[in-house]
Amino acid sequence: MEKENTWEYDYSSLYNNDSGNNSNNSSGYANVGSSGNNAANQYDAGGAGGQPPHSPDYRPVPDPGQPARKRRRAGVGRVLRTVVSLLLAAAVGFAGGYVGSMVGDNHKLVIQASDRADQLSDALAASTSTGGDDLDTAQVAALVTPSVVPITTEAVVYSNWSWFGQRQIESGAGSGVIISDDGYILTCAHVVEGADDVTVTIGDTGYSATVIGSDTASDVAVLKIDAEGLTPAVVGDSNALAVGEEVVAVGNPLGNLSGTVTNGIVSALNRDVSIQNNDGSVLNLSLIQTNASISPGNSGGGLFNMAGELVGIVNAKSDASGAEGLGFAIPINTAIDIAQDLLENGYVSGRPYLGITYVAVTDEATAQQLGVGSYGIYIVEVNAGSGAAQAGLEPGDRIVSIDGAEVAARDDVSAIVDQHAPGDTISITVARDGQMLTVSATLGEQTPNN
Repeated sequence: MEKENTWEYDYSSLYNNDSGNNSNNSSGYANVGSSGNNAANQYDAGGAGGQPPHSPDYRPVPDPGQPARKRRRAGVGRVLRTVVSLLLAAAVGFAGGYVGSMVGDNHKLVIQASDRADQLSDALAASTSTGGDDLDTAQVAALVTPSVVPITTEAVVYSNWSWFGQRQIESGAGSGVIISDDGYILTCAHVVEGADDVTVTIGDTGYSATVIGSDTASDVAVLKIDAEGLTPAVVGDSNALAVGEEVVAVGNPLGNLSGTVTNGIVSALNRDVSIQNNDGSVLNLSLIQTNASISPGNSGGGLFNMAGELVGIVNAKSDASGAEGLGFAIPINTAIDIAQDLLENGYVSGRPYLGITYVAVTDEATAQQLGVGSYGIYIVEVNAGSGAAQAGLEPGDRIVSIDGAEVAARDDVSAIVDQHAPGDTISITVARDGQMLTVSATLGEQTPNN
């Protein structure tokens, strides 16, 4: 599926990944209208305002990674034994909360009221509240840890240093948050990207997980395990967060410390973060910034407010030398919306699709290789049946402007197209055979089939 994106993100996902399952695109091509970009499991959140940093400082909490090993039969022996579950509850004085429930054949996610009086009572008995309507850190930890789980992955990789190659199994680890009592789990897309086997551990039991849907562009994925009677997280409202508000992060740092609780504050809201992929592409996200300690393996874990409500999905951190306390999380309002689309449609609806693949020619060597005489953004492929094809765009066209805005860099194309919706018509001016040509292209919708 194509996406109006220049694929410039670097997954430094709090995902502890040594799976070697990255499918990197070293060609420098940008797929406009294709969501098939593979996460490199190394988020590098850096620049603000959607501009890729020259030296990315943030990373999606790298997968702690586990040493390559021979394939073994699935079972408790090969998965983490401690449960990393988070249970969200409402604030003191309000015994109810909201949890996710899956209904119907299309896996519709329904956020419904849920009574948390018993869990709240247990938490209050575990520690003395600091006052007000909020719980203290010990109470929040007691409430939420049953809803956060460790995730381990395995991928089959082949060495390329010999004619025959060598098959081996490499593994990674991350975290996830239970969102329904019948086994639906929210995590980061980069945690499960490229994995052949995904295992979720609850207590001493390892469950084989199915990836119901995964969206690299938002770094959100939904898993399903065959289990009942689980404790789902209570979903909060990330739009209600305030800078300086206390929060608690729960996850699986280093891939073997499931259920680890760290605390801090909301350092910033709506932080524009550029995450650079190993292939040089960049993913731009608007994230919650926190100083709660985040480590490799925390990716996909929960960020909770002091009412024990899930307000974010941890996905990135800074790895800059000398930097401390720079962690990031996907706002839960965003994550739930994406999860809803994945569950209902299998993909994220409403994204514009132009249908071209293009390359930025910025040096003499690339220009000579492609046989072009000037620098710029060149179309290298037009997908059949797309708006670009119907508008008459052709491989070799150099994109000069879109809707009157000059196109000078790879990110310019996606930045302009992403401002539109499916069905919108955009004006594209290209240089072809020494002449300028302006065409009108109607945008389609990105789906798994395009």
